[in-house]
Amino acid sequence: MSKPFFEVFPSLQLNTDIRDLMGQTEVERVSATKRRDFLRVYLKSTRLIQKADIWTTEQEIKKQLFPQTNLTVKIYEKFELSSQYNPEKLMDIYKESILEEFREYSHIQYNALKTAKIEYPSENEMLLTLEDTVLNHSMEGEILQILEKILVERCGFSVKIHTAYVEKETGRFQEEEEAKIRLKVDAIYSRTKGRREEGEQTASAEGSGQSTAQDPETGKAAETAQKPKTENAGGVTKSFQGGSRGEFKRGEFKKGEFRKGGNFEKGALKRSDNPDVIYGRDFEEEAMKIEELIGEMGEVVIRGKVLSVDTRDIKNEKTIIIFNISDFTDTMTIKMFVRTEQVKEVTGDIKPGAFLKVKGICMMDKFDHELAIGSIAGIKKIPDFTNTRMDTSARKRVELHCHTKMSDMDGVSEAKDIVKRAYKWGHRAIAITDHGVVQSFTDANHVWDDLWKAEKGKRKEAGDENPDKQDFFKIIYGVEAYLVDDLKEIVTNDKGQSLHEDYVVFDIETTGFSPVNNRIIEIGAVKVSGGEIVDRFSTFVNPDVPIPFEIEKLTSIRDEDVMDSPQIDVILPQFLQFCEGCIMVAHNASFDMSFIMENCRRLGYPQEFTYVDTVGISRVLLKNQSKHTLDAVAKTLGISLENHHRAVDDAECTAHIFVKFIKMLEEQDIHNLTEVNALGASSVDAVKKMPSYHAIILAKNDLGRINLYRLVSQSHLTYFNKHPRIPKSLVMKYREGLILGSACEAGELYRALLDGQSDAQIARLVKFYDYLEIQPCGNNKFMIASERVRNVNSIEDIQNINRKIVSLGEQFHKPVVATCDVHFLDPEDEVYRRIIMAGRGFDDADDQAPLYLHTTEEMLEEFSYLGSDKAEEIVITNTNMIADMIETIAPVRPDKCPPVIPDSDKTLTEICYNRAHEIYGPDLPQIVEARLERELNSIIKNGFAVMYIIAQKLVWKSVEDGYLVGSRGSVGSSFVATMAGITEVNPLSPHYYCSKCHYVDFDSDEVKAYAGKAGIDMPDKVCPVCGEKLHKDGFDIPFETFLGFKGDKEPDIDLNFSGEYQSKAHKYTEVIFGAGQTFRAGTIATLADKTAFGYVKNYFEERGIHKRTSEIDRIASGCTGVRRSTGQHPGGIVVLPLGQDINSFTPVQHPANDMTTDTITTHFDYHSIDHNLLKLDILGHDDPTMIRMLQDLTGRDPLTIPLDGQDVMSLFQNTDALGITPEQIGGTKLGALGIPEFGTDFAMQMVIDAKPKAFSDLVRISGLSHGTNVWLGNAQDLIMSGVATISTAICTRDDIMLYLIQMGVESEKSFKIMEAVRKGMVAKGRCAMWEEWKEDMLAHNVPQWYIESCQKIEYMFPKAHAAAYVMMAWRIAYCKIHYPLAYYGAFFSIRAKAFSYEIMCQGQKHLESVMVDYKKRQDTLSNKEKDAMGDMRIVQEMYARGFEFEPIDIFRAQSRSFQIVDGKLMPSLNSIDGLGEKAADAIVEAAKDGPFLSKDDFRQRTKVSKTIIDLMDSLGLLGDLPESNQISIFDLV
Repeated sequence: MSKPFFEVFPSLQLNTDIRDLMGQTEVERVSATKRRDFLRVYLKSTRLIQKADIWTTEQEIKKQLFPQTNLTVKIYEKFELSSQYNPEKLMDIYKESILEEFREYSHIQYNALKTAKIEYPSENEMLLTLEDTVLNHSMEGEILQILEKILVERCGFSVKIHTAYVEKETGRFQEEEEAKIRLKVDAIYSRTKGRREEGEQTASAEGSGQSTAQDPETGKAAETAQKPKTENAGGVTKSFQGGSRGEFKRGEFKKGEFRKGGNFEKGALKRSDNPDVIYGRDFEEEAMKIEELIGEMGEVVIRGKVLSVDTRDIKNEKTIIIFNISDFTDTMTIKMFVRTEQVKEVTGDIKPGAFLKVKGICMMDKFDHELAIGSIAGIKKIPDFTNTRMDTSARKRVELHCHTKMSDMDGVSEAKDIVKRAYKWGHRAIAITDHGVVQSFTDANHVWDDLWKAEKGKRKEAGDENPDKQDFFKIIYGVEAYLVDDLKEIVTNDKGQSLHEDYVVFDIETTGFSPVNNRIIEIGAVKVSGGEIVDRFSTFVNPDVPIPFEIEKLTSIRDEDVMDSPQIDVILPQFLQFCEGCIMVAHNASFDMSFIMENCRRLGYPQEFTYVDTVGISRVLLKNQSKHTLDAVAKTLGISLENHHRAVDDAECTAHIFVKFIKMLEEQDIHNLTEVNALGASSVDAVKKMPSYHAIILAKNDLGRINLYRLVSQSHLTYFNKHPRIPKSLVMKYREGLILGSACEAGELYRALLDGQSDAQIARLVKFYDYLEIQPCGNNKFMIASERVRNVNSIEDIQNINRKIVSLGEQFHKPVVATCDVHFLDPEDEVYRRIIMAGRGFDDADDQAPLYLHTTEEMLEEFSYLGSDKAEEIVITNTNMIADMIETIAPVRPDKCPPVIPDSDKTLTEICYNRAHEIYGPDLPQIVEARLERELNSIIKNGFAVMYIIAQKLVWKSVEDGYLVGSRGSVGSSFVATMAGITEVNPLSPHYYCSKCHYVDFDSDEVKAYAGKAGIDMPDKVCPVCGEKLHKDGFDIPFETFLGFKGDKEPDIDLNFSGEYQSKAHKYTEVIFGAGQTFRAGTIATLADKTAFGYVKNYFEERGIHKRTSEIDRIASGCTGVRRSTGQHPGGIVVLPLGQDINSFTPVQHPANDMTTDTITTHFDYHSIDHNLLKLDILGHDDPTMIRMLQDLTGRDPLTIPLDGQDVMSLFQNTDALGITPEQIGGTKLGALGIPEFGTDFAMQMVIDAKPKAFSDLVRISGLSHGTNVWLGNAQDLIMSGVATISTAICTRDDIMLYLIQMGVESEKSFKIMEAVRKGMVAKGRCAMWEEWKEDMLAHNVPQWYIESCQKIEYMFPKAHAAAYVMMAWRIAYCKIHYPLAYYGAFFSIRAKAFSYEIMCQGQKHLESVMVDYKKRQDTLSNKEKDAMGDMRIVQEMYARGFEFEPIDIFRAQSRSFQIVDGKLMPSLNSIDGLGEKAADAIVEAAKDGPFLSKDDFRQRTKVSKTIIDLMDSLGLLGDLPESNQISIFDLV
């Protein structure tokens, strides 16, 4: 007696589809052999089950139910199929499954059946026509036996199978076969020749048997991290001459092995005459693969490419050199010790990119706890052993579909590498087509510029003319767009009919999605007249084919339900008669109508219908609806839907929806179908919710580039939903200058072919594109295994789709091109994409398609199934034809477009002279007038006046609103900026001036003694003319630091606005330039080194594979730089001149595609367009905010604070001005804690070492603290050793130029030396002129220590910037002494990083006990605790000075700011741990509504969590509030 399958195997877990199938089967019996090593399961099913599903079930029974048993499970299935089946219909559905069975039996039988032609002379007769070969004749009996077993015994058919034979085809064209052979021979010859040449180069240094690898910069790793393996691939090769443990003892070598070169000095680096040896002795052993190093193996020899080099100084004047070397099977760290003076010599050869062979001991490193190679016996140079693919075809293809790292977490190749490879291969062009973005264009263009310059240089050297740009290698700029077909109207073929016409609302059920290949099985319809359902139509339709099981599951319609019904030729006329005179309505009408129209075409009925799609109406009317499926819309509108996916029920539900929609449309004053279409055409929300398809859009010329940018901008600003969408209607609007391609399998044409859509729909899609695209079969191989794609079951199916696209190209006269859909450069680079996709959670990440850049030969081979002529046409001819249609263009405009402010030069001149006269009197001193005139001439002549006016307007507005502005960068070098009020740093030489009688002193000996310092440092004096106290000013900063000696250096005016005023400053730019003329400077966020390292590490750990850190680093380097998101520069504003279109420069978007913000940023990283458009840096900073708060708390105008007080200066020398000793504040020697620029331990130690005595010394210290390699190991050593002082050491970039001019070096040369040093070009060895400059400096008696100091500097701060910072810091320091509570309140409100009321406001004793605990744990503190420790030191200082905190009063406390209350400091509410700013704001607002009745009342009104309330209660902040508002009877007693 049979039993249901899951009664026999109740605990068996199967995937959903197989489980559903098996749930329909019964087990007739189960038997096992006596030895219980073979289990037979006899299965009966009324549904056809593919053999692959049977095999999966067998495997799962074995794995889940008999895991420890050596048992084979075999299922014998028998089908009881409906009468809808006959042998022909069965073979249509079951042939691929039968072929898989044949493949298991024999490949010969499989090929015989696969190539056989199958015909059906009669109902129960099958004719098998095989190729006439000896093998097929010999296999005939077995083939027939297996087929009969399947068709007769398994499927229950009574069928006779006959065979016939036909002569084997030798190929369509003899010359085609010969051409293919020639191509293969040429490719083999070129590869063999290349290897032979390489072998000749490396024969002396290399043994045989080494696998070739590829260079990460050119071809990446040929044997990079393999896909997960279960076996250990390690081991020592037998040919290795010294690799296994025990062959050599540590440090022991063969007798005389290294004495071939004679005697060498003790301690010499080299102990060989071989010029290739760079360290130690020569050696001849073969290298082993690094992946075979699996433990402490003793002495080994490896080879590889150096990836990174690091050096660390250790004791006894020795240095350890650590470098990573990779042979691209794995990576190994090498550690070697040398004398410090030998480091330069060794690292001259051991540098990134060098190829080396190393002999040393393979050991476990005690420091890194990883395998490394130490005790180095020898290192020698070897030739590059990597092997790069080359394109050796005489005629080259062009790639028209290529992704870079800018395709969101998808492409993994740099644009520059792709461009260089295509150029190297001799391709005439390469297209860059990232997903939805164009951000790689600028990088690609930089490479093109370099290639163009190099080509011009070659031509010039050869005496030839310059090449024509249009004939030179070109970059084709494009995008792979997410295209939305909004050209499909809500109403098709509308004729302006009223909404109150008669409608037939219908639904159909089918055997599949293709109107061409599938059949209707049910039609249900209702007639609506006057808003009421007046008639119904419902019938099954016999499809004359079996109903697939998945359709049966969806609809509950079985073969038995339809077999007795009429076929479509009977039903369709009846349905058309029911619909006569009515407008058709359906939910997703294009699907239902495509079946009706296809069947009308077959049966000869008219195909003219007006039909309405309720999905389209839903998208327009229900804008907040995320899904627009029938059940979702019905639920939203409150309409019942029973028996979903049965035609008549779905039709009735759709009818009720349509009636409601009519009412909603009339409420919007829409009364006919034309108006309905108009509503849909303007719907952005509809576009956001419609399906999107990939399409390639290429810019043909500069107009095309601008139109492309317009599309990209709109796709991000208007239509973004998960990805940037471009509606077809928008493409039609901006189509001029663009070329459209049909893209990949995600394109709408490919999808339509997969879905088997009608010829009319296919034709409509083809006509939209300029060219059609096909790709290698491997790109789409994933579809074979995909459950979502039912029509692709073999490579042959994929080839057939490609053949169909080629045929469509011929039919519609559209060129067809073959592309690779490049996502990585070389086959082995798939590892990078694999890891990134795994990190993003893709289940199929390990099954990477071959999406690499193919050579012409590889592509011709891929498409050889089309015939050699057609393959050449689509691979070479057509791709070059498309490239020829496209002009060479640049992705960004070459011209500069500054904004225009009328009369800006006159305005600037007027402002400056007016201010100069205010300060220096009606007759300006010659030094003032000369500087003003020189600067203004330079500024106006070079067109920079408008920049000054912009900055002036912004600063004046901020000051007017009560916020000081600090200048950044070298703008303070400009006296014009000072006079315009842009900066308060006066760059003139130190001087006195009188504001009353305008006496000035620039020239007295007393004043000149302060040259190079600051006027503030000079002693106080009274005016010798009028007796008024004189003002002291001037920092002695040359203008040339800002604009160069020619005055044409691009000015960069950076301004530090208060953080809380920054947004207002940004808004004010719109007032200056007009709405829509300013954009935030865009940035691109890419995968960082640490994140990439984590991706790689996690990938291998999840798969149980151990990788050394050095190898993880190597693979991670290929993943870094992949685009993750976009953002905005913290203060950058890009200004578009009036009358210009932003899209002629760059597309625009919202930062991080946040559709809720009004902020619009440049799509390109702002660096890419900073040569075109003005960028303002309007940055937010804490100092101006803190000064504003101090002003509010004290009432003191910060500009009246003197900058020369000795009490303030003493803070940088001791703690006396604070009235405390260092012992009271944990040993801190200075009073500078919490002072900007000087408040950290590092800065304070610098102050202690430098011993500043004047304001100008602080400016120099600020410069030192912001530089790179300026203080540590440089100025610090010089000052501590007495070679230099704080006044003579190099502290700011200006020092270099001024000092060199003073020493007699030519002025412009001094400027160039300063620029090269401050940018680090000298320190990094990238300054070609340095040796010549050095000689000139020595000739002018510049000391050697000064030159050596220059050679170490990697970045230098401008003096003007340092001066501006110190002026702000000084004012804050002044308040620390004279307004202590205001200072501490402002500091804790604005600068504190982790202030905690619980820790810091419970008294000095409690605070210091916590500090003791933190100091004990200082090595293990979290980042938050480290920040808290910094704040605690300021609190400790406050307590030591005798100041206290006032407990928080929830009715008086402010949410975010500390305040002074009764001589004490009341903290803000957000200083309570866990209470965020918004919650603190809510408490303040709730307190305004009166007292809180209870804790419950407090929680309800403030929305604060119970945890926070309990904390506040424990701190005594809630007083004696009861738990709830309820009154106990005892409260009344």
